[in-house]
Amino acid sequence: MKPKRTKSALIKLIATYVVVGGMVFIFLFDIVAVLLRNRLEQRFPVMPETFEGHGELTRFHFLNTYNSDCILIESHGRFALVDSGWGSNNPIEAVRRPGTEQRVLDYLHRVVANEEGVIYLDFVLATHFHYDHVGGFPAILSDPAVQVGRVYIPPRPYEDAVNWYIHDNRERMKNAALARGFTVVEDLPDEAFDLGNMSVQFLNTTYSPLRVENDNSIVVLAEYSGFRALLTSDIYAFRGLERDIARQVGPVDLLKLPHHGYTLSSSAYFLRALRPSLAIVTNFAGRVYPNVMWNLTFLSRTSYLSTVTENGIIVTIAEHQQMLVTGNLHLS
Repeated sequence: MKPKRTKSALIKLIATYVVVGGMVFIFLFDIVAVLLRNRLEQRFPVMPETFEGHGELTRFHFLNTYNSDCILIESHGRFALVDSGWGSNNPIEAVRRPGTEQRVLDYLHRVVANEEGVIYLDFVLATHFHYDHVGGFPAILSDPAVQVGRVYIPPRPYEDAVNWYIHDNRERMKNAALARGFTVVEDLPDEAFDLGNMSVQFLNTTYSPLRVENDNSIVVLAEYSGFRALLTSDIYAFRGLERDIARQVGPVDLLKLPHHGYTLSSSAYFLRALRPSLAIVTNFAGRVYPNVMWNLTFLSRTSYLSTVTENGIIVTIAEHQQMLVTGNLHLS
């Protein structure tokens, strides 16, 4: 005769079955997601960039600055730089690492410079003031070859010592721009304006002291001949900002994934509303968190590519809103 199970033993047995079953389900679910992701990626084969034929193109250059953002926008011979990548002189000494400002400058010399070697950017934008987004700006703006029409620096009122890091990063960028005599614009426009044949609009321009710095990030909506791209910097999902942006913008073709593809961004609602065909991720690993991958593959059916894995990515807008993707931008 079998001994009766105690109540606690029965609970432990049920819990074990639930945990093991859940782990098996997640494992199988993840395998299916990876297989579907591989199929989605086949829609956008990455060809080597030749750096030929610039001048009349509309392109988005997602530079490989490792775990940071630096995006060069190009439209019919006009250029703008959104964020700058990591710098070499982080005010928090404990997390200093090799900067990417020289890598960015070398790329600008190759792609943007005219016959006289002048790099003219219609505007540069700091989306927010974390070092992985603005650390390279002081060196870039100080380079004598660089000329900038407008330097967009969002306002930040600081009243206590807690925000010294944000304040320091902002002042370094602002002082570098003023030292060169560039026009600094702190009251960002809400209305769309032109860059070449492209329309550019800044979203989320109203600063709120109740939000963390990431959720005060400027979001950029760029439109060209029916094509729409959204550059989302580091916005979060859990405070409702992604939902607000999604309702304001609607479907897009190209998306720079929020906050490097980390787990607290790229919510199901956000990706279902935007339904991008292609997303770009910027982090060291070249991957996104599992829940983000599941949202991208199962809900929005979005292909995604990594700036680190491809060593930089250019998305060129061809006829009929088609996207042509090239990589290996940083040949060194």
